[in-house]
Amino acid sequence: MQSKSLSQSVGILQRLPKSWRKELQFFAFISPWLLGFIAFSGGPIIASAVISFTDWNILSTPKFVGLANYQRLVNDPLVWKALGNTIYYTIGSVILMTVASLLTAILLNQELRGVRFFRTLYFLPSVTSGVAIAILFAWMYNPEFGIINYMLYKIGIVGPNWLFDEFWAMPAIIFMSLWTIGSNMMIILAGLQDIPQSLVEAARLDGANWWQEFRYVTIPMLSPVLFLVIITSTINSFQVFLQPYVMTEGGPGNATLVLVLYLYQNAFLWWKMGYGAAIAWILAVIILILTLIQFRLAGYWVYYEGERRS
Repeated sequence: MQSKSLSQSVGILQRLPKSWRKELQFFAFISPWLLGFIAFSGGPIIASAVISFTDWNILSTPKFVGLANYQRLVNDPLVWKALGNTIYYTIGSVILMTVASLLTAILLNQELRGVRFFRTLYFLPSVTSGVAIAILFAWMYNPEFGIINYMLYKIGIVGPNWLFDEFWAMPAIIFMSLWTIGSNMMIILAGLQDIPQSLVEAARLDGANWWQEFRYVTIPMLSPVLFLVIITSTINSFQVFLQPYVMTEGGPGNATLVLVLYLYQNAFLWWKMGYGAAIAWILAVIILILTLIQFRLAGYWVYYEGERRS
């Protein structure tokens, strides 16, 4: 009976137009991912949107409050403080990581002995546990026995209190982001190796020095890769959570309180799930707007080979 049903199904599929069969094959192949997305991502996304319009402490029945959570966001000084800290971190980390990744990739693009070892060495920290890295840097930043202040002391500089100082806490976390440049470095390295050598040789024959070669050949040809790195780094930086949570818990004086950490505090410490969901959606909208702006500005500096500019 089952074989008969199967043969009938196969017969029906064979009678379908070829384009329909291809579409059915496509959806059949992506169905595991599609079902997983609906169950583990799409469903929670829709649920969080609904929760953001409620007052819910998990233990009681959700109470619909309309736009009250979003109105509260506008008047919450900690939201604006967290947003300012998040923007501060994003600007600092994206600039620092992009420049450091680019310079490191250029150095590791040289045909030198043992360069593959150093490529692996620079990439490994990016797959290390984030909690372990955060704890390691917390020890390094310790004002009493940390190695950073010890090295500064050796050259006659009195190091700051780092994570215990409102001025230095965020720069310390931004500087820590250099530890994970491995992923961006590998992407940029791949882009560098994809630049046609004929263009480099032509620039050298025309008498271009190293800076002119970098400015007029390397950067334009690498601009799509740099654009990808900047976009992904911006999105990831706006979602920073682990470092402030482990190292400072948002302190001192809320100097490292970022939006995702404030979201976590409201939703999972104070059980204000509706307010936490509202913060999550505001963060999503901010990231979407920034991404659209970056795509809009990309037309002014991103060069795609073979694309004719107006």
